Amino acid sequence: MNWLEAAFLGLIQGLTEFLPVSSSGHLVIAETLLGHSEEGIAFEVAVHVGTLLAILVYYRKRVAELLLGTLKRESESLGYVGKLILATLPAVVVGLTIKDQIEALFDHVWIAGVALLATGGLLLTTRRSIQSASLAAPSWLHALIIGCAQVVAITPGISRSGTTVAVGLLLGIRALAATEFSFLMGVAAIAGAAVLQLPDLMAASNQSLVSYGVGGSVAALSGLAAITLFVRLLRSQQFHVFAWYCFAAGASFLAYLALY
Repeated sequence: MNWLEAAFLGLIQGLTEFLPVSSSGHLVIAETLLGHSEEGIAFEVAVHVGTLLAILVYYRKRVAELLLGTLKRESESLGYVGKLILATLPAVVVGLTIKDQIEALFDHVWIAGVALLATGGLLLTTRRSIQSASLAAPSWLHALIIGCAQVVAITPGISRSGTTVAVGLLLGIRALAATEFSFLMGVAAIAGAAVLQLPDLMAASNQSLVSYGVGGSVAALSGLAAITLFVRLLRSQQFHVFAWYCFAAGASFLAYLALY
């Protein structure tokens, strides 16, 4: 993989991580079309780190508020951080216990196409739920349910942001509050995935590390732009329109695999 291809994949990651169209599914599709599927999960972790930086930059005020509030032992901050930790636990348990099985999912590229169709179906449910959601923040039970939804999104083609936000809306949490919780929850999930893959990244060649760096940098910049766009679209209550894109992308990729 040369640096131009790495930049292209990083751009895809940054744009699709926060829009509800599955970044992992798009990376699988792009790597298949480019003939670089052997880069596998190590490159995906590298570009996910880029999007982690985008989250921290966009929500820097909220992150600082939570950190300061936690240090001061303020109940609101402690409770919110506790819910984020609780929501992260299901993904941590699954990541530690079935790491090899998760990596194996990326070897079966057709899964991404099928999962994109499933993502589209889930996004359609938000057409009504986004209008009736009224809760300002998730409860402890809501946090656990959203965390379990994040586990499902480990599958390439299942959008993490789309799944967790859609489930949050179905639970009655307001759109922007569900989005903030989803993205901040992603900080721990993405960081945890990077730690698990650190041995693979350390063993990579210098050329691969350059590709990872380029991809991660582009992912960070495009991810920041995508978060900004995502929040604006939520305000217009048009979240469900991404379902049609997921249907088209999933069906087209499956047709490509069947024909070629």
